[in-house]
Amino acid sequence: MKIVKKAIRIKELKEMAQEGFGNLVKAVVDIKKGIMVVGGEFHADEEVLLIEQEKSRREDTWGINFRLEETGEEFIEFDSMINIKPAFGNRSRGVDNPEIREKIKEIASELIDKS
Repeated sequence: MKIVKKAIRIKELKEMAQEGFGNLVKAVVDIKKGIMVVGGEFHADEEVLLIEQEKSRREDTWGINFRLEETGEEFIEFDSMINIKPAFGNRSRGVDNPEIREKIKEIASELIDKS
């Protein structure tokens, strides 16, 4: 697992994918700090890393998947068990709040160098 605070190259994500899920990399984004963790086997492990090392708060962390063979809207998949947060208004594995989804997209765009 790797904490990403400055742009990571897409090539590195593809290498991580080959070691794990093939064409997919799991990630957890902290929407307040503008950082993420990539490369874990489980979103829950990535979330714990952010909480322990970066003092992230559970309500700010959201699990996603990068589908590396896809482009556009299909590149980010909003699906993770850690997203089930009824106390914070999210009752699904997705990200129900469109503002939070947009924030995740912005952060991912800043932290992934697709060149």
